[in-house]
Amino acid sequence: MHYYERMKPVAAVLMLAGALWLPAQITPHAERAAAGDLEVGGLTAGGKPMFLSYQQLLQLPQVSFTATNDSNYAAPAHLTGVPLDQLEKVLSVDADMVLAICSDGYRSNYPAAYLAAHHPVLVLTVNGKPPEAWPRTSEGTALGPYVIANPDFVPSFKVLAHTDEAQIPFEVVRLDFRKQSEVLGPILPKGNYAPGSPAMQGYQIAQQNCYRCHNMGAEGGQMARIPWPLLAAVAKASPDFFAKYVRTPQAVNPQSKMAGSPGYDDATIAALRAYFTTFAAGEKQ
Repeated sequence: MHYYERMKPVAAVLMLAGALWLPAQITPHAERAAAGDLEVGGLTAGGKPMFLSYQQLLQLPQVSFTATNDSNYAAPAHLTGVPLDQLEKVLSVDADMVLAICSDGYRSNYPAAYLAAHHPVLVLTVNGKPPEAWPRTSEGTALGPYVIANPDFVPSFKVLAHTDEAQIPFEVVRLDFRKQSEVLGPILPKGNYAPGSPAMQGYQIAQQNCYRCHNMGAEGGQMARIPWPLLAAVAKASPDFFAKYVRTPQAVNPQSKMAGSPGYDDATIAALRAYFTTFAAGEKQ
C-alpha cells in the first residue's frame, strides 16, 4: 500500500485541483505563543517567520506508519505526522525545497527530488504520545520539539561511495520553504564542469552531507561553524588532513561532533577535493 493511501484526515479539509487547503480556523500567527510552536519561514514576502502551534498541526491531514530502521528510535516506533510535501501545499507557498532547522544549528535540506522520492514526515506523535513523552535520543537529549522521519526510505541515488542518506533530524524548531536556486546556488562549483565530472560529483555529495553542518554565508548549517571557504582552503592545501578529517574526524579532533564517513574511498575523497578546491582563494575558474 502506498503511504498516501494511509493518509487519515483529522480535520475537515477541502481538496481542490489536487491541492490541500488549510481549514479556515488554522491561521499561522506572527508571534510565538508556546515553546512547542513550530517556526515557519517562507510564508510572507518580507521573510518574517510565522508560527503554527502543535494543536494546529494536529488538525492537518496525517500519515501513520511504523519506523523500523530509524536511528532516532531504539525500537520500532509507531509514528504519525504531516508529510512535508503536503504541508508545502497546505500552506500554499511558492517553494520547491524545505529546510528543517534544529536548535543547535544543524540543518536538513529537502530538495524537490528528495521530497518526491521519500515523502519525509514532520512527526507529531510517537507511539501515540505527544513530544513531551517521546523517548530520548541515544545521547540522552530530547527528540522534540519536532523530529522528521521517512515512511519507507530506500536510497534513490549513489555517487561513488556516497549513497543517498535518510535525512532524519531531531530537535527541529523551524521549517523554511525556499527556492532551490537560492539555497543551493551559493555552493554550485565555481567554474564550468561537465555532468559526471569529479567536481560535480563532489557537489552532489557535499550538498547532502556537508551542507547540513557547514555554511556558505547565510546559507547552510551553522552547527560546525566552519564555513565553506575554510573547507576549500583545507582541501587545497592539506589533502591528507582533509581526507582524514572527512573519514574519521575524532581521530583529528577528539572533541569533534562530526559524523565520519569511513566508507568514502579515494575516488570519493578526490571528488570532494575537486569540488571544494573550486572555492579556494587563487584558484583559476
